Amino acid sequence: MLRTALRNVLAHKARLVMTVLAVCLGVAFVSGTLVFADSSAAAYRAAASQNFAGIAVTVSAKEPPPGAAAASEPTSVLDDALARKLAGVPGVAAVRPSVDGVATLNAADGTPLRADKAWAHPAAAYVPGANGKDSRYPLVKGHAPTNSGEVAVDGGTAAAGHLRIGDTVTLAVDGPVMTKRLVGIVTTKDSRVIAGGTLALFDKATAQHLFATPGHYTGIDLSAAPGISQSELSRRVSDVLPADRAEATTGSAQAAQQAINVETMTRGYEKLPMVFAGVSLFIGSFLIVNTFTMLITQRTREIALLRAIGASRRQVVRSVLWEALLVGLAASAAGFVLGLGIASVLPDVLGTSTDPLPRGPLVIGPRSVVAALGVGVGVTVLAAWLPSRRAAKVAPVEAMRTAEQPPSATRSRIRAVAGLVLLVLGAGLLISLTGAKDASEANLQSAMLGCAVLVVALIVLAPTLAVPVIRLTGRLTRRFGITGRLAQQNALRDPRRTAATASALMISTALVAGLAVLGSSTGQALDRRAAAGLGADYVIGTRTPTLAIDPAAVQRVADTPGVRTANAVADTNVIIGGKVRGISGVDPVTVKDVMRLDLTSGSLADLGPGRLAVSATIAREHGVRAGGKIDAGMGTGPGRDVKQYTVVAVYKDNPIADDVLGARTEVAKNGFKPGSVQRILVRTDGGTVTKATEDRLRTAVGNNPLVTVQDRKAFVREAAGTMGELLTLMYGLLAIGVVIASLGIVNTMAMSVAERTREIGVLRAVGMDRAGIRRMIRLESVTVAAFGTLLGLAGGLFGAWAVGSLANGAMEQYSLVLPWGTLLLVCLLSLATGAIAAAVPARRAAALSPLEAVAEV
Repeated sequence: MLRTALRNVLAHKARLVMTVLAVCLGVAFVSGTLVFADSSAAAYRAAASQNFAGIAVTVSAKEPPPGAAAASEPTSVLDDALARKLAGVPGVAAVRPSVDGVATLNAADGTPLRADKAWAHPAAAYVPGANGKDSRYPLVKGHAPTNSGEVAVDGGTAAAGHLRIGDTVTLAVDGPVMTKRLVGIVTTKDSRVIAGGTLALFDKATAQHLFATPGHYTGIDLSAAPGISQSELSRRVSDVLPADRAEATTGSAQAAQQAINVETMTRGYEKLPMVFAGVSLFIGSFLIVNTFTMLITQRTREIALLRAIGASRRQVVRSVLWEALLVGLAASAAGFVLGLGIASVLPDVLGTSTDPLPRGPLVIGPRSVVAALGVGVGVTVLAAWLPSRRAAKVAPVEAMRTAEQPPSATRSRIRAVAGLVLLVLGAGLLISLTGAKDASEANLQSAMLGCAVLVVALIVLAPTLAVPVIRLTGRLTRRFGITGRLAQQNALRDPRRTAATASALMISTALVAGLAVLGSSTGQALDRRAAAGLGADYVIGTRTPTLAIDPAAVQRVADTPGVRTANAVADTNVIIGGKVRGISGVDPVTVKDVMRLDLTSGSLADLGPGRLAVSATIAREHGVRAGGKIDAGMGTGPGRDVKQYTVVAVYKDNPIADDVLGARTEVAKNGFKPGSVQRILVRTDGGTVTKATEDRLRTAVGNNPLVTVQDRKAFVREAAGTMGELLTLMYGLLAIGVVIASLGIVNTMAMSVAERTREIGVLRAVGMDRAGIRRMIRLESVTVAAFGTLLGLAGGLFGAWAVGSLANGAMEQYSLVLPWGTLLLVCLLSLATGAIAAAVPARRAAALSPLEAVAEV
């Protein structure tokens, strides 16, 4: 039977190629998305990590205890004197003082470089050693910065920003913008820079002024002499340090702590690709199962012959399983290699020139290899086992008949009942969410479970639904004459095969349609919400609340021609009920000019020290109203004091106002940068919004890369930007499902043509020309695609309606919006997928010789 399996594998080369292709593609998409997930997570970890190679111990400063030092004394003990002292500690091989910080640069055209990525712009001091060079930053061009007017960058930054030696570079650390002359280009092993960030190097004195205090460092790195362990060196160094002012940490301890922090930061980057790896596995399994089901069906007579000459059922099944195992192993290897190619191009496909994904080497983890074998071998063997057992149970004489064996009526009824039960369960679970008040984790889990059950129900019911739906669509195909009628009858010949072929396209269509509806509805709701709350014509703001706008820039903006009012807003955090909330500090007198607040009670005129206004959500969660009391801790440090505040007003949720409003003077005092502001809301004369006005405002803030200048439309567009980016990523990954679905149609139609060779020969013999044969095959393929598309649209729209109720409970402006253009495009692409997928099988069918086809047995 093993020899029989080997001969069967090699005897039908065309069938072998199609089977291997089906398994290979299923493996490729699953393993490719898993490798992409692992590689992306590793690239993000590298991007957020600092390289501790060669560092045995790092000495860092401690905050002095209260009252231990006078305010005029420096707070850090990390200076040259300490560095010299550490160099004399036995076991210290080298001492490298460092001054590290963050600096955001503009490109040569004035646009910020990676300004939205916190990890992307490290800055440091160029600290030369005894040889006059800093080994961490080898120079490749120019010279190191020597004064406050000079800067050096790495080669990647220079290339991305089109910067050359001698150019004036605009940058910002925090607050005012600075300009410096580019004097050098370096290389670096810093993983944050290699992963796509930028690097700025200053001379030691300038870096100390920007990131520490004059004459002091942010850290001192020590390397160990041979034979000295990190722990031993740390103990020796700790003995010479002032215990209350500095501490020593081993490089391994820093790396371990950093790994924990980075893992927490980047955990989410693995989840989305993993979801689509699951989708690929699900859809790819349909492709493999359908292929082997057809394969075994085609070989029913061959299996019957084996049974007739003495092979037992077990031997027949074992022969098919050996064949599936051999095919699975070969296809798994080829699919895994193809998957690596897919993983390598996905960052380019899903990233953009302005927001690229961090790049890094491909990470081949054990789960991607296991998944490849699981799909390629496990699913393949399982896909062959089920139909082979059914075929082996058929009596040899019965199987030798040419007539097809339809599924039993009992099995069809059981399938229909099971599908209806699942449909009721899934739909009922989704409908139960229509009264949800928020998108809590429990509600989201219920929604995901309901959608999954709904999809499974449609898959189970698909063979039952195929007959009425295809007869309905047949009214269109019959317009093409006899070829259209034959196409409809061919699709109805085996409803299970038609359903299995259409299921992959159905799943992809349902996901795309559902996401498109949710994305369109949520995006427009966010647009309306942001537009309704903003009364200003321009919003000038920092990229994060931890930064500050130059105080002088506020006045320059107010003095800009065409500006009627410029209202500064201070942003920080406030703890209410143990949760971190956002609070905006405003001027109670002028806030109504730039924020459209819908008050439900109270008055903003009463804002002041000890008095706050809260959003309706905060008021509902804590049971307060205007005139009530609420406990809150304003500020950013761990020692923030929780005090009792009087609630003077309650307003409907407004993203411009954050969760809480306070008086600007009090909020600014407790901000990340005490006394600073983070936004300027601008009203122009007559509401004028022009490019010239925007340019003047950008000039007023010094073209600072840390500051954004947006008109109302740009601000509203950014409010829905995250949803748009997420949908773009989802659409890109779901395209994998569409490709798998189209390949499934190709495979099904190709095998169907091989199965109906004699039938096609008879049609040619009675007068149907080659064009008619091609048209019949294409119409059959389009009919199957239309069936899958209709089921997918129905499931996707129903799921989007039910899940949308969660957003409706959490967002007052939410309403269901059907993106007709996108849905129409999905339908056209699905039908086009069916037509294109049939091109090769149709050409092969038309090329059959009538006499040879009729004579084939």
